[in-house]
Amino acid sequence: MIDEFVALMRNKIWSLVSLPNGRKAIGYKWVFKVKENFDGTINKYKARLVAKGFHQVAGFNFNETFSPVVKSTTIRVVLTITLAKNWVVRQLDINNAFLNGDLQKEVFMEQPPRFVDPKQPHLVCKLHKSLYGLKQAPRAWFEKLRNALIAFGFITARSDQSLFIRITTTHTIFILVYVDDILVTRCNSEEVQTIINKLNKSFTLKDLGEVDYFMGIQVRHTTEGLHLSQTKYLKDLLCKARM
Repeated sequence: MIDEFVALMRNKIWSLVSLPNGRKAIGYKWVFKVKENFDGTINKYKARLVAKGFHQVAGFNFNETFSPVVKSTTIRVVLTITLAKNWVVRQLDINNAFLNGDLQKEVFMEQPPRFVDPKQPHLVCKLHKSLYGLKQAPRAWFEKLRNALIAFGFITARSDQSLFIRITTTHTIFILVYVDDILVTRCNSEEVQTIINKLNKSFTLKDLGEVDYFMGIQVRHTTEGLHLSQTKYLKDLLCKARM
């Protein structure tokens, strides 16, 4: 919880203000999750402060909410290309991705418990950037990432808005985006590292190396290529159904 709160403060997600007349502050809740690796081992424990977006009113404190995610067909096509050309696929994970999105509407939230400012307990949080749980959070994050990649010289594919492409006389780079998980593949490793460095300056990220688990799909490297499976997803589904 402390790590999450520090990240919120570092990203300047809100400022404390008096609640304007006629406005109502939305609620919040803490959500805890154990993040697992593809083999079921524990990766890390996560705590996330989530705004109660169901208190928002359409047209008042949010408009559009839709955010595209990469299609599974697109993933298979790009992986097939990378195998044919013997490219390496690297995986990136954006830290606190939704906190990077900019809000276009005014949203007020109550101060979270245990982190209430003791000197100003009567004030509320005026959100400047999106927070998990807000209706517009996924779209705001995608727009921020999309604008950054376009500034780096990428274009979106007509068939899939979550596939970004940059082709020059010296290199070709594909970037696949699924919320805060990103796959990068290329014919020029130096150019990819340059892109990763640029993204890291704009958004804090983790370079996870070669892809092994993406969108619920396990990727196993073999002598014949890549083996894709959803073993963990199926096991989780069976456990959830108590079968």
